Amino acid sequence: MRHDTAGDPITGLKWSRRTTAKIAAELTTAGIAVGKNTVGRLLKDMDYKLRVNRKQIASTKSPDRNQQFLYISQQKERFATQGQPIISVDTKKKELVGNFKNGGTKYDRIPMRVKDHDFRSEAVGLVAPYGIYDMQANIGSVFVGTSHDTPAFAVNAIAQWWLQEGSQRYPAASELFILADGGGSNGARCRAWKKALQENLCTPLGLTVTVSHYPPGASKWNPIEHRLFSHISKNWAGEPLTDIEKILKFISTTKTKPGLIVNSYLIDELYETGTKISDAEMRKISLVPHDTLGRWNYTVRPSQNVN
Repeated sequence: MRHDTAGDPITGLKWSRRTTAKIAAELTTAGIAVGKNTVGRLLKDMDYKLRVNRKQIASTKSPDRNQQFLYISQQKERFATQGQPIISVDTKKKELVGNFKNGGTKYDRIPMRVKDHDFRSEAVGLVAPYGIYDMQANIGSVFVGTSHDTPAFAVNAIAQWWLQEGSQRYPAASELFILADGGGSNGARCRAWKKALQENLCTPLGLTVTVSHYPPGASKWNPIEHRLFSHISKNWAGEPLTDIEKILKFISTTKTKPGLIVNSYLIDELYETGTKISDAEMRKISLVPHDTLGRWNYTVRPSQNVN
């Protein structure tokens, strides 16, 4: 089930690609005799919901979508078996800092008064929370940036996570597996992302990094969406995010009954946008596309040409 589960990053609702009949058949094969109705009741207890059809299918849906999902599952199994770290990464929705309405509800004696419009000009600032979810440890780390959400910012967050948490949690690790969306600051076609992986993560830290991207229109299957971001959204629901300290506190106090722990960090460095990477620079990157869908799956190794 863990490879076939998606979820809403705001509400936390989960759903599965498999039908109750297929799940029951697989359980029976494993020696657990159970009917599809019982499976349905168990899924309901686990917060899965029946969903209706919605006209939201992107016209750019790739014919390689299913093959990529199968390959990602194989990669996750391989890295987990070898004891190598697996992280799911993404940038959460950018948040205006100030006395603005925040979605959701909370118990209170009187309603909180907030501004009637969300004008950027009246905000204290705009933050980009970059999340890293350690899938094997069930620990989330969110790096709140006060500048632009760029590839350099994304890789800097991952590098800081490795230095402060990952290397201590996985002292024998030689390789890191990253699950990412297909677009954004860590997009599959983003040259600056791959160059930053080489120069700011792999080479200085001596770490081999393998990346698998989810196909277009499939970001909801990225585990960080429903295993980390949805819980943060519920934790600060209905609470105006008036300052950065408050944002960091709400992130770090996010917990779940299954044991999710979340750490928060502030990155106040300035990141420039519009960085262009030439063909010559790309050829210097120690990047190896995989035989299977190499545009979405690749490995970046430490450079041997370090002065």
